Amino acid sequence: MISVFLSLLSMLIPQDSAEIVFAGDAMQHQRQIDAARLADGSLDYGTYFTALRPYIESADFAVVNLETPLGGAPYSGYPMFCAHDNYVDALTEAGFDLMLSANNHILDRRDRGVRRTISTFEKKGVPYLGVYRNRAHRDSILPMIHVINGFKVGFLNYTYGTNGINKTSDIEIDYIDRQLIASDVKKAREKGAELIAVCIHWGEEYKLLPNSAQKNLAKYLRDLGVELIIGGHPHVIQPMELRLNEKTGRPCFTVYSLGNFISAMRTTDTRGGSMARVKLARDIFGRAYVKEATYKLVFTEPGSSDGKFRLLPAESKALHKSMDTYRNGFVRNAVWIFDRYNINVPRDTTEIKL
Repeated sequence: MISVFLSLLSMLIPQDSAEIVFAGDAMQHQRQIDAARLADGSLDYGTYFTALRPYIESADFAVVNLETPLGGAPYSGYPMFCAHDNYVDALTEAGFDLMLSANNHILDRRDRGVRRTISTFEKKGVPYLGVYRNRAHRDSILPMIHVINGFKVGFLNYTYGTNGINKTSDIEIDYIDRQLIASDVKKAREKGAELIAVCIHWGEEYKLLPNSAQKNLAKYLRDLGVELIIGGHPHVIQPMELRLNEKTGRPCFTVYSLGNFISAMRTTDTRGGSMARVKLARDIFGRAYVKEATYKLVFTEPGSSDGKFRLLPAESKALHKSMDTYRNGFVRNAVWIFDRYNINVPRDTTEIKL
């Protein structure tokens, strides 16, 4: 009887809500750089995200992993990435509110590249996570809490490593360290975070299922009470789960890998990725929780007609016909994985009109 009463009461009380979109790895390979270069030597990314901008901007907050430093010229792709500053402009114009930088390529231009990346973010007024000038700078930024439609959401960002490159100065990079994460989560709660999102760079590249280390660390994060665990790095999608945390009794959304957001990779499973859309709500006691989550598949068109790269909804009819076979293979594999392994995370069928 009490549960019925509470259910009826929740229907009568206006519910606050907010939506967050998480995107995967924004790569910048040499083919992308070459395609973006104009006659005067500048780089133009204007075609990149036009098709997805309405979807991204429709969320109240959007997060993307920028998997390259902004180290200045010369610009380069794999294996040592360095993107033009305009790339960040394209991402922010697409609607992203937070850049993640704790990933395995952040030291590709060494410490100087990290410092310049930070300076570029700050000059452009772009919020960022994962890298800092020094310990004091880190302490001035964390805990990072964004108020999103009244929901106080804490964001944290960590990477498994930096490809064997070590820092040589006092810059700080947030590596995966369980004690550090526990301390950061605790501080975020103490500062008032109602929900915490840990965005984490982990896993094995090109594997469509998470490994045991990912699963163990995800359990550790759930035991800490983290409500949002958003993974990247494998460059392919991996399953998503929305289920009750056995320890806290609250919903937890786990994404093992969002895959590539945009890249010039050419194997079937690396040509696209997924975006996760999360809806936050409050229960009748006013407590914030993750109400629902969906995924939207995206696919990179590598300049079939005009040489420019662009990102499209995977189902888009605007895709050049020469890419149909690649798109169909990517979608087939991704949907098979998600249908088989996702828990309470369906596909977002929202039509994006181009």
